[in-house]
Amino acid sequence: MAGKILIVDDAAFMRMMIKDVLTKNGFEVIGEAENGKIAIERYKELNPDLVIMDITMPEMNGIDALKGIKAANSAAKVVMCSAMGQQAMVIEAIQSGAKDFIVKPFQADRVCEAVRKVLG
Repeated sequence: MAGKILIVDDAAFMRMMIKDVLTKNGFEVIGEAENGKIAIERYKELNPDLVIMDITMPEMNGIDALKGIKAANSAAKVVMCSAMGQQAMVIEAIQSGAKDFIVKPFQADRVCEAVRKVLG
């Protein structure tokens, strides 16, 4: 069940917090990216089982990166992260192929629940 996960967030402390939650719960974090452009490159390079990605990032946002990852692999599994009050973006993310979303500030058990659900 331990999936290989790529974490994408422009805030280093958010990546660290998510990585900490995942590794403590037996998941393997195989890479990180700080924007959508790098996320697509890392996805192609690392081929993770799951991507956890922020929506609001510089250079390329999470929605555009999600579309890029889905274009590279239509079976890609992506869970989006967003702050409260971004309902329209969350809907767009789901319509673009995201499997789930986590609202920030997140609870550790919600992160694990989303990961387990998506990885099946």
